[in-house]
Amino acid sequence: MIDIFEESTMAYSLLTAQQDDIICPLTHYSLIEIVGTDAEKYLQGQLTCDVTKLAVGESTLTAHCDPKGKMSALFRLIRQDEQTFYMLLKSALLPSALDQLKKYAVFSKVTFTLLDWQILGAAGTKGIEKCGQFSAQIRIDINGQQPRVILLNPTYLALEPTVEAEAWDLLDIQDGVPGLAAATQLEFIPQALNLQSVEQAISFHKGCYIGQETVARAKYRGANKRALFIFAARTQSLPEIGSALEMALGDNWRATGTITSAVNFHGVLWLQAVLNTPLEEGQAFRLPNCQTLLDMQPLPYELS
Repeated sequence: MIDIFEESTMAYSLLTAQQDDIICPLTHYSLIEIVGTDAEKYLQGQLTCDVTKLAVGESTLTAHCDPKGKMSALFRLIRQDEQTFYMLLKSALLPSALDQLKKYAVFSKVTFTLLDWQILGAAGTKGIEKCGQFSAQIRIDINGQQPRVILLNPTYLALEPTVEAEAWDLLDIQDGVPGLAAATQLEFIPQALNLQSVEQAISFHKGCYIGQETVARAKYRGANKRALFIFAARTQSLPEIGSALEMALGDNWRATGTITSAVNFHGVLWLQAVLNTPLEEGQAFRLPNCQTLLDMQPLPYELS
């Protein structure tokens, strides 16, 4: 087991600062192949990113929304070639997320196939170096404050895991990468989860797509009054996704916001929560009925 919070370090260190050999089996993710002569055109009319600007070999986070602009899916879109894409998303979002994305595919030459591939994540200097010893069919390099690699392969790669799968979710939380769960599907517009600040997740210059009117209004008319924030605390608690935090109001506490991701990793809780903005400086937050205060952590990007 990894003790990522040693007494000699800062209270809430990044995972890769404590462990440089991170190999995670991403068994809680699913991989879907999207193929066809109309694949690009179809996805362009469905997703928040500009699919036409995604080069072969590149990937980006992106979202699929309902007509009201609420997200039914949040996933990594990977372009393999002109007519082949891959969709990497958390299995908990299936089958509803895929059903919504395929809803109008009957009118296009595009197919969606759930693949039974090995999905591995790596981070830390040694973890990424290990990946170089294996030839996966698809390798995705993610550049952030904690660089990572994802390997996708139709057969088994003998890379021995060094951490639990939840460590990948911890990396996401620390890096400000938003998560969508079954409990929060169709609850948020993309900007409430900071997607305007993450990779190429939202394009405000492409043509129409489902939910585009709401997403554009949130940008140009200031309609969005919520954002995603990161918190950490030393506690054994693990709140439910979709539950609220509490904020201090004088001598009292009031329920506020929505928890979207949470990992308790060896006695330290990390979570992301969507809150109304702007926040007052020094505002105190805690879990309901818990005396331990949550410490807000800096976002690794600027909110636009």
